[in-house]
Amino acid sequence: MEFFALSNGNKIPKMGLGTDDVFFLHRLDCSSNYLIRKFQSLVYYRIKGPYWKKQFENSVVKALKMGYRLIDTSAAYGNEREIGRAINRSGVPRDEIIITTRVTNQQQYRGQVREALMESLHNLGVDYIDIYMFHWPVKGLFLDTWREMEQLYEEGLVKNLGFANCHQHHIEDILSICKVRPVVNQIEIHPLFTQKPLIEYCKSVGIQPEAYSPIAQNDDRMTRNRTLLAIGKKYNKSLQQVIIRWHIENGVVPIPRSIHESRLASNLDVFDFSLTDEEIKAIDAININSRKRYDPDNCDFTLL
Repeated sequence: MEFFALSNGNKIPKMGLGTDDVFFLHRLDCSSNYLIRKFQSLVYYRIKGPYWKKQFENSVVKALKMGYRLIDTSAAYGNEREIGRAINRSGVPRDEIIITTRVTNQQQYRGQVREALMESLHNLGVDYIDIYMFHWPVKGLFLDTWREMEQLYEEGLVKNLGFANCHQHHIEDILSICKVRPVVNQIEIHPLFTQKPLIEYCKSVGIQPEAYSPIAQNDDRMTRNRTLLAIGKKYNKSLQQVIIRWHIENGVVPIPRSIHESRLASNLDVFDFSLTDEEIKAIDAININSRKRYDPDNCDFTLL
């Protein structure tokens, strides 16, 4: 695994394993059938049975043994216990694994940031979190949440602080009051929604951008794109591998998710080729400013 340097001197893997919605049915995620993919993008089936939880746990074990070193989760996902067991089973030393988790919106509303962290530590079976974030910048609350996160950092319970889904104005608000500078912002980024201005702003203030939904949930407008298909053919790589490599070469940490061994291996197999400047610009130009998820300036945080 290769790493980016964080502004505080720590480091972060250049790609990670996303685990959101892992108890949803994703067996169709590689389907070539447009209607199936379209249906899947609109409707999820939540499956919480023990078989599926065990399958997820096994997939994290496999990912760690393959070489993944950044595991991204949240208290909202309900999978921290499985991740903790997978880490113990993997045999990978704890200090080689970067664990990201987040305080949920509901925990912010209840003013339970400390309680949220303690619960995550217990569920994961660890005594510190590598990167701690809030999940969304809940209006009127996220600055108080940040101050409580700073206290947890000062106590050594957290190694790095960050946040998710923050626009530039949210970041500016935090920078105006923070005692501990944020080092990561996880936002939606993919070729249909490149967020170039926000990425450049983050870099200018020493914040590492991370990408969730990095392959746009296999949106048909992207998977049929001739530019991406041609680049993949040139390097004998899948379209998804080309996109992951594009993220990395743009200085962004992609967090693709999968529970399937073949896809886990494929997503990781992106460090043996490089894109040209022209290819990077061509992929940048695919942008149509199309979100797959929510706009933090226009959503109901009570429902997230």
